[in-house]
Amino acid sequence: MAKKKAARKHVTKSATRSKTRPKTRDPLLEAVKGAERRTIGHVRLEVGRAGAARVKRMVYPSGFRWSVDMKPIVGTELCMHAHVGFLARGEIHIEYADGCVVEHKAPQIVAIEPGHDGWVVGSEPVVLIEFDFESDTIRRLGMPDSHRHP
Repeated sequence: MAKKKAARKHVTKSATRSKTRPKTRDPLLEAVKGAERRTIGHVRLEVGRAGAARVKRMVYPSGFRWSVDMKPIVGTELCMHAHVGFLARGEIHIEYADGCVVEHKAPQIVAIEPGHDGWVVGSEPVVLIEFDFESDTIRRLGMPDSHRHP
């Protein structure tokens, strides 16, 4: 009988310890060392330099839609920025002016042409690691200046 009580006591201590363990940190969401940080249209953006390019980590929250959250800030009908990079988490829906639809789901390399609306699909935030050359991105990456079908 004494052994059973000791065993129960041990289990109780174990259960208590597991409740007090710190949560595991997610490196995809941790602050990027040395990066410039800002929030634009609910998007958390961190930007750093790598040679002539910029490397950006963008965290789009659940419910984000470009035409709702960014259009009033940017002032264009559609997003005219080219996005090239690695979709590390989540899912995004892209719709071009001609009605063409593209779905991207992590993990995936993405190349999104200018002239699109886009939104986060589901309840998980989207984490996109993007590479650009500011206003020279389209030319330097050899992308079209708007969406075209091959």
